Amino acid sequence: MCGIVGYVGSKSVVDILLNGLSKLEYRGYDSAGVAIHSEGEIKVYKEEGKLQNLRDLLQKHKSEIVATTAGIGHIRWATHGAPNTVNAHPHSCNCGKLVLVHNGIVENYKELREELSAHGCIFKTETDTETVAHLIAHEYGKVNDLPKAVRAAAKKLKGAYALCVMHKDDPNMIVGTRKNAPLIVALGQGENYLASDSPAIIEYTKRVIYLDDDQFAVLTPTSVLITDINGTQVSKKEEILPWEPVAMSKMGYKHFMLKEIHEQPDVIRNVLSGKLPDINKPIVLDEVKLTKDEIKNLKRIEIIACGTSLHAAMVAKYIIEAFTNIPVDVEASSEYIYRKTVTDLNTLVIGISQSGETSDTITAIRQAKAVGSHVLIITNRPDSIMAREAHSLIPVNAGIEVSVAATKSFNGQLIALYLFALYIAEIKESYDCAKIKELKHEMLLLPQKIEAVLSHKEDIMKCARAFSSNKNFIYIARGINYPTALEGALKLKEISYINATGYPAGELKHGPIAMLDETMPVLAILMPGSIVYEKVLSNAEEAKARNARMIALTSADDEHLKDVFEYILKVPQTDELLSPVIASVPLQLLAYYIAEFLGKDVDQPRNLAKSVTVE
Repeated sequence: MCGIVGYVGSKSVVDILLNGLSKLEYRGYDSAGVAIHSEGEIKVYKEEGKLQNLRDLLQKHKSEIVATTAGIGHIRWATHGAPNTVNAHPHSCNCGKLVLVHNGIVENYKELREELSAHGCIFKTETDTETVAHLIAHEYGKVNDLPKAVRAAAKKLKGAYALCVMHKDDPNMIVGTRKNAPLIVALGQGENYLASDSPAIIEYTKRVIYLDDDQFAVLTPTSVLITDINGTQVSKKEEILPWEPVAMSKMGYKHFMLKEIHEQPDVIRNVLSGKLPDINKPIVLDEVKLTKDEIKNLKRIEIIACGTSLHAAMVAKYIIEAFTNIPVDVEASSEYIYRKTVTDLNTLVIGISQSGETSDTITAIRQAKAVGSHVLIITNRPDSIMAREAHSLIPVNAGIEVSVAATKSFNGQLIALYLFALYIAEIKESYDCAKIKELKHEMLLLPQKIEAVLSHKEDIMKCARAFSSNKNFIYIARGINYPTALEGALKLKEISYINATGYPAGELKHGPIAMLDETMPVLAILMPGSIVYEKVLSNAEEAKARNARMIALTSADDEHLKDVFEYILKVPQTDELLSPVIASVPLQLLAYYIAEFLGKDVDQPRNLAKSVTVE
């Protein structure tokens, strides 16, 4: 969570910090602040609420910010302390000479706070970050050297952190370090940058260095020095970012979420490109490093993920077991890491994450690696921590996803998982060859079928308007589309704040049916192809008998549906095994239009952040 930007150079420091923070708002927007070297002093400006509040504050003080040389900025997702101006970053020591910004959680801050209080430090905030500022200042008093002081302090910190630090006596220097939280160095001409993520700096440079845990970067306008925690210089490879600045543009759409929903056909084409060359040829996954013998010897697969990625994992369980006969366990990363897990050399562990930074999932895959399991990562960020930890990788190729609510990355993950399941099935010869060809053919048609959904949104908009005043919502499905129901409910919760819940349709009568009356909409996902279609329809009839208002999402041409459902949202026909890909799109649009009709902040819903880097 939280976003960090640092800059040292001759350009307008304020403009670069504000622009960088605006590209990191998906990481948090509870408060924002900057610290700037100006006329031999460090000046701090911070404000609670959205970044615009900080912009307005800086505009008022524009005349006093001159002769700038360096600065650090922060946009906050609150962990310790209320989201107010006092707790906003940057934080400083008591004398105000040292300032820093921080992403992560320092687990031992209370013990450090007691020690520092004994040395005379006075605390003004509720944050763990202020403790770090006092600690580094305390160490600076011993050595009078900022890089040494940051290294000494880091040896005493426990938890996760990315830090960006400045001192009044070093006006042309910024020091950064990280542990279990992302931080990159970006290289310019006569200027250098630090940032939590590449969108903050891609407008200025595509040359970056990825810091590893316990590495330290000392930046001046003309130099970058990378060391380990003991001060020994480390040689790091410079890399070129794959992104273009245009990825951060709305391209005429009202919200990033709507733009990203419409990008899904191209996302699917990108994932399939090079991996599904022809329906008569095997799937190509060059970055999956498992040998054929290792694949044939797999006894179990564990998939670990959170949020939307967890729903993609649940679809994967269904298809991998169907295609390969390998048992699959799916678990939320936050649960996986706190219990004993049965993982060994014959277990494949798959981690799924849009950002590749999800703290719980990173911890989980490291635990799996420690006992010898092969780790495969599916992520939208091949430059992420998780991608670098992986033995094998399937990149999602969805491009930068700005809206906090995941859309295109979900379908990118699904396509990657379908490819992987078919890849294993072809190697194990565990699924009917003719059926595999049919599925490959249908996968190649998915983009144009989604384009058909996107070009006929009128029924979805009418449905959204009709139900935008409801306070509760139920989604039901069976089989492979139960995770689709969960994902649809999650999207509605995330951006409209309507209390939406997904259930297996057969479970409706085992408790949730008590909630049904004329105020409760029930959306049923009915995809023809197996016996579950008739079963979901029967469950929908039971709900209608309790006066629930009924919505169908279906590809079926079934006249009987008109007797049961008030609204019928049609999607093109596809194989039931692939139907979650198409079914997810109208559910995303339904959530989007309901939130828009309610006047919600679609791209930046309250309390959420795109990249969850704390447990």
